[in-house]
Amino acid sequence: MFTIKNLTYRYPTNKTDTLNGLNFKIQPGEILGLLGPSGVGKSTTQNILIKLLDDYRGEITYRDRPLNDYGSEYYQEIGVGFERPVHFGKLTADENLKFFKKLYTTTADTDQLLKRLGLYQDRHKKVGEYSRGMKVRLNFVRALLNKPEMLFLDEPTAGLDPKNSRIIKDMIQEFKDRGGTILLTTHLMNDVEELCDRVAFMVEGRIVEINTPKNLKLAHGQRKLQVEYSNQDSTSLKEFGLENLGQNQEFLELINNKKIITMHTQEMTMDNIFIEVTGVKDHV
Repeated sequence: MFTIKNLTYRYPTNKTDTLNGLNFKIQPGEILGLLGPSGVGKSTTQNILIKLLDDYRGEITYRDRPLNDYGSEYYQEIGVGFERPVHFGKLTADENLKFFKKLYTTTADTDQLLKRLGLYQDRHKKVGEYSRGMKVRLNFVRALLNKPEMLFLDEPTAGLDPKNSRIIKDMIQEFKDRGGTILLTTHLMNDVEELCDRVAFMVEGRIVEINTPKNLKLAHGQRKLQVEYSNQDSTSLKEFGLENLGQNQEFLELINNKKIITMHTQEMTMDNIFIEVTGVKDHV
């Protein structure tokens, strides 16, 4: 879908580059997570790919054509959900959507989207009276307004309660299942693990690691099993290597002769992988 080669960008007022030679691809039908601490260039990368920023160095192709060759027709194919929802606050949700529908040749059934996201009953309320969570959900409707083939989503579930977060994640997965492609930027590692086919970590304007969540866990984790069991009047912990675990006599004797309380493989969490790869302790 996209091929990015040696992408470099410097804002006119800056003395250093924000992007320092990015190289990655976005495959058709995948969800690629673009992750990293604040200020490393994630939003800049997204804004270049949606043609809000130009004057970059390097090569970007979309569907095997240079991105700069596309005109306004490009916006018929992509949907964008910005981190900070932008709406006309003095218009109702319904009026907002009707306005933006005029920009596209093909549009979705927004009533159905509003119903799915629990906003239909408030469609005639001014958006300025919406809560933040309602604005986030309306923002997601706008991203799907033109039946896009490519979605750019920046923190699509931030600030939502678990129920509405679940609805949006289900809709993201359904979009992918229909053949859609997504570039997802988020600090919520549970969303990354649940949704992303691959993850690209950015540090200081560069991609430093890109892989599937599973492979990242295997690469950064320990192949061990931790067993918690009752030991007379207390509990004890024992760790075993996963290699040839079925032939480990000490493990077999433990599970046959002791009351097992819990067993956990010692996988790295995506939060810990984020910290290890980026070197940043606080990514929220």
